[in-house]
Amino acid sequence: MTGGSLFLETFFNPTIIARYLPDILKGMLVTVEVAACVIVTGIALGLALAVVRSFRLRAVNFLIIVLVDVLRALPPLVIVLIVYFGLPNVGITLPSFAVLWLVLSLVLAAFAEEVFWAGIVSVRKGQWEAGRCTGMTEFQTLCWIVLPQAIRLTVPPLTNRTIAITKNTALGTVIGVPEILNQATTAQSFSGSATPLMMGALAYLVLFIPVVIVGRWIETRFAWRRG
Repeated sequence: MTGGSLFLETFFNPTIIARYLPDILKGMLVTVEVAACVIVTGIALGLALAVVRSFRLRAVNFLIIVLVDVLRALPPLVIVLIVYFGLPNVGITLPSFAVLWLVLSLVLAAFAEEVFWAGIVSVRKGQWEAGRCTGMTEFQTLCWIVLPQAIRLTVPPLTNRTIAITKNTALGTVIGVPEILNQATTAQSFSGSATPLMMGALAYLVLFIPVVIVGRWIETRFAWRRG
C-alpha cells in the first residue's frame, strides 16, 4: 500500500464515513444549538450588566467587576468541571447541555460586559448632557442616545470574542454533551480509526468558516462606518 493510499485509508475511510456520518451530523446540530443559545443569552446578559454598571452604584459595580474578572480569568474548562461536578454536592443537578450553555453564556457575558462598558464610556459626556437637556431621564438618555452609539462601536470586538467563545462548545465532550468532538471521539474509540476525528475537524470547518467570514465582514463594515 502506497503512502497516499495509507493516508486515505486512515483519515478518509469510506466505510467508516458512511457508518458514522449520521452521528457527526447529530453532533453538528447539538453544536449549533449550544452556540446559538450561548450567543443570545451571553450577549444579552453582558449588555444588561453594562447597563446596570452605568448607574454607578458602588456596591453593585464592585460585585459586577469581581464577577467579570473571575469569569475572564478562569479557563472555561475549569468552570465547566466545577459546575458539573460541584453543584450536585449542594443538591443542584443540571443536565450536561444546560451546564455547557450556562458556563459559556457566563463567560461570554463577562467579556461582552467589558466590551459594552468600554463602548458606553467612550461616548462623549456631551451626549449625556444633550439628552438630559431635552428632558430625558438618565435611563432614557442611556437607551436612546448613548447605547445606539456604544453598540455600533462594540460590534467588531464583540464579534471576534463571540466567535472565540462559541468554539469552546467542544468542551462539552468532557461532560458528555453529544456535540461534534464527543461524537467523533466516541466513533474513533469504537472504530479504531482516525477517520471520525477527521470528520469532526471537517464538521467544525463547515460550521465555523462561514461564521468567521461573516464576522470579518461585520468588523470591516462597522470599522468603515466609524471612520
